[in-house]
Amino acid sequence: MSTTSEQLADLSATTLLRFATAGSVDDGKSTLVGRLLHDSKSVLADQLEAVEAASLSRGQDAPDLALLTDGLRAEREQGITIDVAYRYFATPRRRFILADTPGHVQYTRNMVTGASTAELAVVLVDARNGVVEQTRRHAAVAALLRVPHVVLAVNKMDLVDYAEPVFAKIAEEFTTYASELGVPEITAIPISALAGDNVVEPSANMDWYGGPTVLEHLETVPVSHDLTACHARFPVQYVIRPQTAEHPDYRGYAGQIAAGAFRVGEQVAVLPSGRTSTITAIDALGESVDIAWAPQSVTIRLADDIDISRGDLLAPAGDAPATTQDVVATVCHVADQPLAVGQRVLLKHTTRTVKAIVKDIPSRLTLDDLSQHPAPGQLVANDIGRVVVRTAEPLALDTYADSRRTGSFLLIDPADGTTLAAGMAGDAFASATAPVAAAQDEEGWDF
Repeated sequence: MSTTSEQLADLSATTLLRFATAGSVDDGKSTLVGRLLHDSKSVLADQLEAVEAASLSRGQDAPDLALLTDGLRAEREQGITIDVAYRYFATPRRRFILADTPGHVQYTRNMVTGASTAELAVVLVDARNGVVEQTRRHAAVAALLRVPHVVLAVNKMDLVDYAEPVFAKIAEEFTTYASELGVPEITAIPISALAGDNVVEPSANMDWYGGPTVLEHLETVPVSHDLTACHARFPVQYVIRPQTAEHPDYRGYAGQIAAGAFRVGEQVAVLPSGRTSTITAIDALGESVDIAWAPQSVTIRLADDIDISRGDLLAPAGDAPATTQDVVATVCHVADQPLAVGQRVLLKHTTRTVKAIVKDIPSRLTLDDLSQHPAPGQLVANDIGRVVVRTAEPLALDTYADSRRTGSFLLIDPADGTTLAAGMAGDAFASATAPVAAAQDEEGWDF
């Protein structure tokens, strides 16, 4: 069984869209998500009956669609969103994975989690309040995470008499700010989630708006990628050596292709060692193929017996990332305990986990105005800042701007395995800091 380049091009256009929603408190985000699910016929009958019963017990005449997404008891009682809730639904045109993220400042880390894999972010704004501090924060996080498409949903237009000037002013202010952050595409849509205007069906109350509804935009926004043009990366997860009578000499390297495509006959480099070899076979689902692409899980066989183990990275010999032990990155601190200079951590990058030390925290980012607070000394929960990390072993790290998959990493507490921070290698909004020289750690972590 072989796969041609033409087949690869056809399959590169995905039918799945991952998107995240974000908005300030009481902007109606949960109502928007509920309306989207309800009007797209993605709600089961028993779910709708439960929402209707809960709404009736509260004295509400109509179903409160926000209850479709606010799953935690604390969320329902307080009328807020706390956790990242993932919803799966589909229309005849596309499948969707929706990450409904909290709006509170203290849950910034939750938005980072939800938007980290999103191809689109929906940022809600209350038409009565316009662009507020949290709106700018959400736009900055979307830009920081390199989310390629941002939708500005100006909600509660019914409360401002569906006035076009109100929408136009908010759209202009947000678009100017998000464009300065480097967001490549911004689409503004006036909506009323409560009434259903421009969510799934076009609004009869805003004939001055000629653009798509929210669902129409979600169904048609281009998310296809030319996988053959991406930097090909293959983190090795497992080495397969059956050593059986049937396969006495079989040696394969199994894992999921993180980016790009690999072909039989291609010369690849093994990182961090730098050794090179040629792909002799690619096994996928028990059959040999000529080509494989992200995010397929495959086994790659090479012409030479090279010392390769879990954590090594295969990349085209002419397009391999540089290896380094000095990681300069932007991180979002997600743990309750602080991250401090001199702290020993584990750094997990793809399938590789190495010891590391936080050598410096040059600055903390103020998302409201993108200013840098120099030398904070530590980062606390929800902080986003620049860090310099020295690793015990070389890493083959791309910049996050080039690859969200192989340019990201986690910092982990070696004592209990707690995730401390999510990192993005290379430049974000701040300029890169020069690498620091290796130093002797007093407790023996000498890198």
